[in-house]
Amino acid sequence: MRSRDQILANLENIYRESYDRARKTDDANRMADLDCAYVRDQLSMEVLLDIRDLFSVAPATKEGPTALEKLEAIRRLAKLR
Repeated sequence: MRSRDQILANLENIYRESYDRARKTDDANRMADLDCAYVRDQLSMEVLLDIRDLFSVAPATKEGPTALEKLEAIRRLAKLR
C-alpha cells in the first residue's frame, strides 16, 4: 500500500506540471482554476486516505481465529441449513 505522503506528492506533481504549462503560456485563468482544483482534490484525497486508515485491519493475533476464518465458519454453517 502506498504511503499517504507518496500519494499526496504524486497529486502535487500532477498539478505542478499542469500549473507550470499554464504559467509558460501566461494563462492566468487556467492557473487560478488549477489552484482551486488542487486544493479541492487534496482535501478529497486526505478524506479518502483517512477512511482507508480507519478500515485498515490490524494483523491477526495468534489468539483465536482471524476475521476471515470466522467468516468462513459462518459461511459453512449457512450451507448446512
